[in-house]
Amino acid sequence: MLENLKQLLTLAVRALLSNKTRSFLTMLGIIIGVGAVVMIMSLGAGAQSLILGQLEGFGSDLIGVLPGQSDEKGPPAQAFGVTITTLKKGDADALREPRNVPHAQYVAAIYDASVSLSWRDQTYDTTLQGASGDYLEIDGGEIEYGRFFSGEELNSNLRLAVIGSTVAEELFGENNPIGQRIKVNNQTVSVIGVMKERGQVGFQDNDDRIISPLLFAQREIAGVNYLSSISIKVNSPENIDESLEMIRMTLRERHDIDDPADDDFSVRSFRDALDLVTSITDALRYFLAAMAALSLLVGGIGIMNIMLVGVTERTREIGLRKAIGATRRQVLAQFLLEAIALTLFGGVIGLIMGAGFSYLVAIIVRSLGYQWDFVISVYSIIIAVGLSTLIGVIFGYYPAWRASRLSPIEALRYE
Repeated sequence: MLENLKQLLTLAVRALLSNKTRSFLTMLGIIIGVGAVVMIMSLGAGAQSLILGQLEGFGSDLIGVLPGQSDEKGPPAQAFGVTITTLKKGDADALREPRNVPHAQYVAAIYDASVSLSWRDQTYDTTLQGASGDYLEIDGGEIEYGRFFSGEELNSNLRLAVIGSTVAEELFGENNPIGQRIKVNNQTVSVIGVMKERGQVGFQDNDDRIISPLLFAQREIAGVNYLSSISIKVNSPENIDESLEMIRMTLRERHDIDDPADDDFSVRSFRDALDLVTSITDALRYFLAAMAALSLLVGGIGIMNIMLVGVTERTREIGLRKAIGATRRQVLAQFLLEAIALTLFGGVIGLIMGAGFSYLVAIIVRSLGYQWDFVISVYSIIIAVGLSTLIGVIFGYYPAWRASRLSPIEALRYE
């Protein structure tokens, strides 16, 4: 049995090597299909590591409170472009009370607005963050020169600003921003500090913003009395779940809400955000891999066509083999092994090419300073070997069956 299989494998390999160009072109569809699947799975894992690495920059001990109710597994209500006014500064003050949320170490109230800045003949559009409370402790930024707001200034209506490094460069160039007076939507503001460059953290460019006291941003810039969000840093990641529940209880009491289904706010931990992003990126990665795998179907059809041509060309050979004693099963096995060998070799080559391209992308992205993991999972290898072999069996069976059914007399007469 083993000897027969060895002979059949030898014959299959010889048949494929006798026409190298045709064999390679037949494998091309499988190479491209498997390579695309492996590449997408690897690049998807790398992109996922980049996104999660950026989000982890916020910290696993942070909790965000957003206005409006939303599903725990879905995007916040603000993502749909609706202005929701249910969060107030008093809510942040209440959450700062140890009796309400004992594990809340720092609390900051935030209002975001798009603004236009001007200084002399320079203008620049950016984001204004009005903040109060423990903003700098939660944000994690550092002052490069100048200073940050004092506690009294941050909780006042003073016309002061701390700007990001990008804003400083775009607006002032080589000039020293400290002490300069700029226009923020036609409101005059004094610059007291410039933040140290940080780059992208999560989906936010921390260098392209201007920070001011919350009351100034609300009253003078936007004319509102509500918040965009409340950020809370707990004293330990282990206390996240308890703090989430206590935050909900405090806000329900303040907003006179008895039924949790009527909540007019959303409380999220960044741990939950990481889980949500992971599930979304996983689903996207597998969907794209499935789309790429469709090219394997095209490759399989190509193999079947070429094998059928091969059966026609080798009709006399099949008749001769049968005339000297080869059984239908042996002829079927020979042609089936040829199809499997084609797809298996194509799968291995596709795996190597997909892995090589993914590795090259990982090197390039890392050279740009981003976190990007190079991942070739066992799942990808199983796809490369298993799926390509399965394609060979499925699409190679009919040509092999057709070859095995040939009559030896008719096959020998074939011209």
